[in-house]
Amino acid sequence: MANFKTLDDIDVKGKRVVVRSDLNVPMKDGKVTDATRIERSAETIRELMEKGAKVVVVSHFGRPKGERVAEMSLKPVADALAVVLGKPVAFADDCVGPAAKTVVNALVDGEVAMLENLRYHKAEEKNDPDFARQLAELGDIYVNDAFSTAHRAHASTEAIAQLLPNAAGRLMQAELVALGKALEHPAKPVAAIVGGAKVSTKLDLLGNMVSKVDVLIIGGGMANTFLYAQGKDVGKSLCEKDMADTAREILAKAEAAGCTFILPTDAVIAGEFAANADNSVVSVDAVPADQMILDVGPASVEALKAKLTECKTLVWNGPLGAFEITPFDAATNAVAQAAAALTNTGALLTVAGGGDTVGALAHAGVVDQFSYVSTAGGAFLEWLEGKDLPGVAALKR
Repeated sequence: MANFKTLDDIDVKGKRVVVRSDLNVPMKDGKVTDATRIERSAETIRELMEKGAKVVVVSHFGRPKGERVAEMSLKPVADALAVVLGKPVAFADDCVGPAAKTVVNALVDGEVAMLENLRYHKAEEKNDPDFARQLAELGDIYVNDAFSTAHRAHASTEAIAQLLPNAAGRLMQAELVALGKALEHPAKPVAAIVGGAKVSTKLDLLGNMVSKVDVLIIGGGMANTFLYAQGKDVGKSLCEKDMADTAREILAKAEAAGCTFILPTDAVIAGEFAANADNSVVSVDAVPADQMILDVGPASVEALKAKLTECKTLVWNGPLGAFEITPFDAATNAVAQAAAALTNTGALLTVAGGGDTVGALAHAGVVDQFSYVSTAGGAFLEWLEGKDLPGVAALKR
């Protein structure tokens, strides 16, 4: 993934730079409630401003489906960005046409403007070439800093990159470098932890992983499906019994690829899905019919911690148990903390992301201790699945 330009490779002084950010942030009553994405995006914007660019920030917000939905305006986000930057942020009430041109043309070197929600135009999600041309008219250079939208072939992520000299922003660069180290050119042995509820939602991911990693660790509800496929009774646990044949095929693929496939050997069970429910630890061969598996057991946790000490790289997607409720967060917490400790000593490169993963690692208190934690959901998953991401492919071209 190294064959793309970065901010180090482009001269931006006096140039109009269209920056595709992902500023789809939580909002309530017209106020941004979590500015994390804005703060992370500000690094690229600030650097471009300091280098004398006229910065034109574009983003989507929500799903207005081509309509002007007042609650999905980016104006409050522009105000929040101004606070983060400590500089004024001009705002245009459209992302193309006269309103956008007026605001962009008024910028002087080192200033920044944000344009209104891209998805107020249906042409954005259709990757319409004419819409992309209208966006490109507002800039001399295009910078994509939104890895989280890179799996979508939209006008602001794919088509515009064909029309302007382009580069990856610092967020995009960090993501691509981290992902490259994790699976494309990893230090071996490589382990992957894949959790979550259902095998059916991660078929492509599992199929790709067995050929890419040395150790594949399965947790969460999907582990129950694999245990069931091996002939074990999983009681009233979450289990996709109709996926048993598929699970056996994945196990066979792993064996053929020389990938060590690790399932829990013991489990924490309870009669109900509730915080602090009466629970006990049993072998996965002895789950009572009226009980459900809600977490990986302590013996399995110790085995996983030992296995990680033998590895050099770890890719993590999905929790090991029902981490949202105590005490069924114990396995996820313990393994995450062990991985973080190995990361801190330099023994393990840890890259995580997708779905509930960020929340699970935050719950375990280790987000800042992993080598890289991606906030990109769909894009991170599609990368794990081995798919070409249109927004990244466009930068490579």
